[in-house]
Amino acid sequence: MHRYLTGAFALVLASPGYAQSVQSADSPDTERDDSSPAIVVTAARSQLPASALPLTIDVIDSEALERQILVSGSTVDAVSALLPSFSPTREKLSGAGESLRGRSPLYAINGIPQSTPVRDGSRDGYTIDPFFIDRVEVIYGSNALQGIGATGGVVNQVTVGAPREDGVAIDALAQITLPDGFDGEGIGAKSGALVGYRTGAFDASFGATVERRGAFFDGAGNRIGVDGTQGEIQDSDSWSLFARLGYDLPTGARLELVANRFELEGNANYVLVPGDRSTGIPSTSVRGTTPGDPPSNTAELLSASLTDTDLGGGTLVLQGFYSKTSDVFGGGVFGTFQDPAIDPSGMLFDQSANRSRKLGGKVSYERAVPGFEDLTLTAGFDALFDRTEQSLVQTDRVWVPPSDFRSLAPFLQGNLALADGVVRLAGGLRYENVELSVGDFQTLASYGSVQVDGGSPSFQDLLWNAGVIVEPIDGLRAYASYAEGFTIADVGRILRGITQPGIDVDDFLSLEPVVSNNRELGLEWDRGALQASASYFWSSSDFGSLLVLRNDVFEVERQPIEIEGFEASLAWRAPLPGLSFSGGYANLSGRTDGDSDGIVDEDLDGANISPDRVNLAADYSSGPLSLRAQARFYLSRQFNDLTSATDFEGYTLLDAFIAYRTDIGEFALAASNLTDEFYVTYDSDTVRVTDNSRFYSGRGRTFTLSWRGAF
Repeated sequence: MHRYLTGAFALVLASPGYAQSVQSADSPDTERDDSSPAIVVTAARSQLPASALPLTIDVIDSEALERQILVSGSTVDAVSALLPSFSPTREKLSGAGESLRGRSPLYAINGIPQSTPVRDGSRDGYTIDPFFIDRVEVIYGSNALQGIGATGGVVNQVTVGAPREDGVAIDALAQITLPDGFDGEGIGAKSGALVGYRTGAFDASFGATVERRGAFFDGAGNRIGVDGTQGEIQDSDSWSLFARLGYDLPTGARLELVANRFELEGNANYVLVPGDRSTGIPSTSVRGTTPGDPPSNTAELLSASLTDTDLGGGTLVLQGFYSKTSDVFGGGVFGTFQDPAIDPSGMLFDQSANRSRKLGGKVSYERAVPGFEDLTLTAGFDALFDRTEQSLVQTDRVWVPPSDFRSLAPFLQGNLALADGVVRLAGGLRYENVELSVGDFQTLASYGSVQVDGGSPSFQDLLWNAGVIVEPIDGLRAYASYAEGFTIADVGRILRGITQPGIDVDDFLSLEPVVSNNRELGLEWDRGALQASASYFWSSSDFGSLLVLRNDVFEVERQPIEIEGFEASLAWRAPLPGLSFSGGYANLSGRTDGDSDGIVDEDLDGANISPDRVNLAADYSSGPLSLRAQARFYLSRQFNDLTSATDFEGYTLLDAFIAYRTDIGEFALAASNLTDEFYVTYDSDTVRVTDNSRFYSGRGRTFTLSWRGAF
């Protein structure tokens, strides 16, 4: 029934082709100004306003992002909290199983992909400190706008810009996080500073942050169990460095260089105590020493860009980048790691590390066609070269062999305005040319020490998109669209799991790409005090990619996938000055053909689709005072599998925020899980339901007190 509860429940964002700022939608001070500049979303690869694009887009602006991070703790948690179509996070360092519209989103920084297509380490949401993020652009649904990987959508983190005036500008942050019981071991702290300088055409910004996180406690006052394998946010330290140099050329073009380094490492002060699912007791943690190297995540990025908004009557964007990531996972005496030739006792301890480096470039040029100004064309070319490998660090064994991935993709987009802009037609093509090169290798002993012949399989596909937007009256928009996305399955998981002799990578079927599509209908109203939207989408892939648990390790299984969903949003500025209300609703359902009988009739499990959700929020602002209260209702979900143990019970989280601006900065107090609700996380409640070790409760009431000043 709740699929059809649309009107009053609404989401923070299913705006059809309209980039709705979350903060603007919620902010009581915002009045619609038709003369204000139209919102341009850089992740859309176009200078056209988002209202001219047949896409569901949301922009989380800097103020909304800053405040939600105080409530939630990270950029990923902030996006998940605000957008009902985004799954609840695992509250761990790994984002495996977290999805947008039931598929994996592509995380990007200034349009630069953070994911590793060959061996997904699921750490791509933790590659930059949110202190250096100005806004987050979210594009929903399968698309190829940013290349490989956006089967669920794009989450683009746009870094802070240049100082607006000549001179020195300083932004500083200090905060402390306290658990409900004010236990000393649960206290965390963070500080950061960003120094900007501008003189004439030159500007520069340099910043640093450092953060220490304490142990996490659940609503019952118990320590939350640590994930010693995939990695933890709790009991960890992180630090980040950021630099940006910019120069405005006399022609009006801009050169910019951005560098970032982010590192998060666990302190390994706790060990896991398994829970008991039969009695509903989650796992917890006690003081102890974790063997091996602590799980960690390190990301480095260097990019250079040239933007010229008036080159031959059009806009040129040129970007090159280099990035490197290292993901160290926790270890254990796992069956997968055993090798009698090394340790015949069967008690061999080991752990893995995933290392990747990427080199890439993007170029695009957009302009209206001379003599036919109603038609705007965008042409471009993307190139990506990635080398990834996964090794076992304690014994120096190869788990996933060094794999070279290459993607070359030209594209062309068109946007045609008809009847003075009342109707717009948009569409385009993108040609993906992908090659994967893998040398000969031998699998681990647990897979039979199989010799695998390497190869260089290649894939080509022509992806297309098309859409129509109709705006019959001011403030009312309707749209329909179709878009295809392209990615490859987690090649590393597939290669390392080979058990059959005589396999040749060149013709190994499971390496075929995943082509997903997104068909969508939407309606949006934005006039006066009311904003409302609703959209319905359905997505499918004939040869999808699912995570399936085998022998304590998730492997990739290729199955057809069908997903459909409904999203709605509502925002209203009340007659009382400064007061506004907003809400959101998302309903998702997904099925696959798990038994290969040709019928897509089995529900996707909790590792592959999120629960339905309702978001409600109230905001008040008056002078220097700002208040926000929000509620997230994660609705129960039943799966049509053979056991009821995978069913999700649902839970509700309430959060609150208060801030006061003074002459020396803004002081804020945020409270997450205000009622100290005890709950089991969605992933723990629906995945690996026979594993008592991976039975995690969610974080209880937590307070964050902060000061932020600009000078």
